[in-house]
Amino acid sequence: MSGEILSDRLAKAVSRAEADAPFLRRLLRARPQVVEALAASGFAGALAGRVRADPADPAFAGALRRERQDVALTVALADLAGETFEATTRALSDFADDALDRAIEAAMRERMEGAPHRGLVALALGKQGSRELNYSSDIDPILLFDPATLPHRAREEPVEAAVRIARRVVELLQQQTADGFVLRVDLRLRPAAEATPLAVPIDAAIQHYESSALPWERAAFIRARVAAGDRDVGQGFLDHIRPFVWRRALDFGTIAEIRGLSRRIRAHHARGQRLGPGYDLKRGRGGIREIEFFTQIHQLIHGGRLPAVRAPATLDALAALADAGLVPPDEAAALADAYRLLRMVEHRLQMVEDRQTHSLPKEEDALDAVARLAGEADGAALLARLEPVIERVGDLYDSLDADGGAQAAPSDVAIDLSAFSNDARAEARIAAWRDGHVRATRSAAARDALGAVLPALVAALARAPDPDVALARFDALVERLPTALNLFRLLEARPGLLDQLAAILSHAPALAEELSRRAGLLDGLIDATAFDPPPAVPDLAAAFAQGDRDDYQALLDHVRVAVGERRFQLGVQLVAGGADPLAVAEGYSRVAEAAVQVMASAAVADFARAHGHVPGGELVILALGRLGGGRLTHASDLDLVYLFTGDFLAESDGPRPLGATTYFNRLAQRVTAALSVQTPAGPLYPVDTRLRPSGGQGLLAVSVDSFARYQAESAWTWEHRALTRARPIFGSPAARAAAAAVIADTLARPRDRAALRADAVKMRADIAVHKPPAGPFDVKLADGGLVDAEFAVHLLQLAEKVGIDPHLNVAARALEEAGLLAPGFAAALDLLTRLLVTLRLVSLDSTVPPASVREVVAHACRQPDWPRLARAYDDARALIGGEWRRVAGIG
Repeated sequence: MSGEILSDRLAKAVSRAEADAPFLRRLLRARPQVVEALAASGFAGALAGRVRADPADPAFAGALRRERQDVALTVALADLAGETFEATTRALSDFADDALDRAIEAAMRERMEGAPHRGLVALALGKQGSRELNYSSDIDPILLFDPATLPHRAREEPVEAAVRIARRVVELLQQQTADGFVLRVDLRLRPAAEATPLAVPIDAAIQHYESSALPWERAAFIRARVAAGDRDVGQGFLDHIRPFVWRRALDFGTIAEIRGLSRRIRAHHARGQRLGPGYDLKRGRGGIREIEFFTQIHQLIHGGRLPAVRAPATLDALAALADAGLVPPDEAAALADAYRLLRMVEHRLQMVEDRQTHSLPKEEDALDAVARLAGEADGAALLARLEPVIERVGDLYDSLDADGGAQAAPSDVAIDLSAFSNDARAEARIAAWRDGHVRATRSAAARDALGAVLPALVAALARAPDPDVALARFDALVERLPTALNLFRLLEARPGLLDQLAAILSHAPALAEELSRRAGLLDGLIDATAFDPPPAVPDLAAAFAQGDRDDYQALLDHVRVAVGERRFQLGVQLVAGGADPLAVAEGYSRVAEAAVQVMASAAVADFARAHGHVPGGELVILALGRLGGGRLTHASDLDLVYLFTGDFLAESDGPRPLGATTYFNRLAQRVTAALSVQTPAGPLYPVDTRLRPSGGQGLLAVSVDSFARYQAESAWTWEHRALTRARPIFGSPAARAAAAAVIADTLARPRDRAALRADAVKMRADIAVHKPPAGPFDVKLADGGLVDAEFAVHLLQLAEKVGIDPHLNVAARALEEAGLLAPGFAAALDLLTRLLVTLRLVSLDSTVPPASVREVVAHACRQPDWPRLARAYDDARALIGGEWRRVAGIG
């Protein structure tokens, strides 16, 4: 050792390697400089200081094999000396990437000296993809090439060149010589491996994954990354197929496929299932593969919605799932500890003879040797250490598939139809599904999936408050689907959704209609977070903006899908989760505000590509009405006013310049269209801009200065009343502040109280004539309803300059505390708001709600039953109506 003093841990590691690992013993004899480097420089220094094989060297293949010996011995001794599992597997994986990259370069150099190293990429999958390689892992790359950029010889097709390069890469890495080999290479994970060349054209690979890939291929790409070769080509490919891997509308067939694969592995390796000599650490019950499958199943379920859980490495993914509340922390910790232990023992097995083995030796002496390498006295001690760990892993994995995959055929299960008023009609509907008489169940796979879930589905519909309505709406949902396969698989995999679905179908026609258009909305309910209030506006906006910002139309679709899911979740929180309608209304408002911010930002950027920017000017958006007040309903439109800052005589600086007024009016039209035009992903929000200066006859967007002059000189009382609920929701802080100052100055102006009162009384009377109440539960327009409450509050705000706040409930409480409104007014306002938000989901015609939903409405309004709610509603209207008349001086 050249006189170097070895550390105690390194000396013990060398001793254990000499005694029990023949492969390492041979390397110690052949590569003594490795121990010297470790002693002098430590693990990282020894790796960094190794002699690297040069792809330009004619003797590259032999040099790379000797380099591999150095890396293998360095990592093994560091591991035996106590280096972490994560560090050792990362080092092995980094070497694999580097060796693969240099092999590609060498293969290209051999064919065309001086040719650029581009056009061919190696994607790492499996343990290389997750940077968790073991000592004797093979690597499972997918080799793809771009025919347009791959160097090739004259009169040679790009595919011929790619295949020849691929063969040479495999030979450089895998061929056994006197110096051993570098890496075993398995190319069978490439798309349609039985029919495709060793290197696959990039377009053909994209077509495969978008059209005909099998479920297990999705799971394989959880751990895919660019490892070697042309990284731009590889990253572009992974970006393109990301939606294939991380689907927001989850195909639970993939989950079933992974579970089925696990069962087949258990059956095939039955002899290695039971702990003892011969136990298969990788495939056995409670082994490495089941930890990985457990993790990947959760990633596939949640990763389409939560990018944070997409980590390729098993330990990182478990930590992310625990942080997100998707796996209990104690389970994640137990699986992580088990993974480290099982992988450590696996490494000790492979140190012995550099064999790709995962099974404990059956011979006692050999098992004892592995145990000593693992720090145990003998084989019995090692088995005792493993036993509780693999039992816990096996139990946790079994909990994902408690029934073992057995499913009863539809004919095996009796279905009780007694809850339906006409069981013959119910039976006919169900028979149409079973027999494939509707488009959604024409495929055998869809009918099989229906059979698996049908008894539980019918039972859930029968438990609904109105089983007939629930069944009819579910039938309408099925009839509108191109295929119900994924819906049935989802309901089978998440039986807890069945009662939520029944509640939606029974209570909420608005949600049932949305579900019939997009059954994938149910996917959004599989996370517990679906029943949390939406986060703050900036967080929502960041989530909505995760689409392709460079593709304007794609972003429009992405935001519509994301907003639709959030709004659907909020509706379900109310009708099935018991959420407070006030909190739901505030959630609707935050979602809409975030959507405005993202859509406006996208429209501004897209518009600027053609017309540039107006120097010193920017768009400002005011929210009025229910959005300004921060409490929307499921059916609300958005009342918006567009302003702009800067000089209205200025001109934009783009390729097609426009004057400021024209520029911002066209931009405002673009924003309105972004929010309101229906795209293939569906609608977003209706937008109402009639509250702008001069109403429908005025410009769509005016300067902040013009807006201030208009409010000071020309606006009507009703326009100032509308401003009491106005607040800026888009624009820079300075621009918002300028608009907010105009609003504050306008509302602070002194007023003729008599004239103000007369104007308010006339406005309310005009509304009563042109918009009479549609029914006794027209909560807005009925006498003493929300319109009367708003008029009372706004009149006092303008007259008394008290409670100037766009949020109606905040203003009402301030006025009540100042003695300007009767005690209980704010509580009455909250009751009517709760009732409005709830009825917009369950009873759209403003009549008395159907008997089947009255208890839901009462519960939402925090009343014990319907009769008590009806009395409370009458009392609230009486109080509010009386206050309006008192404040207005009428009656």
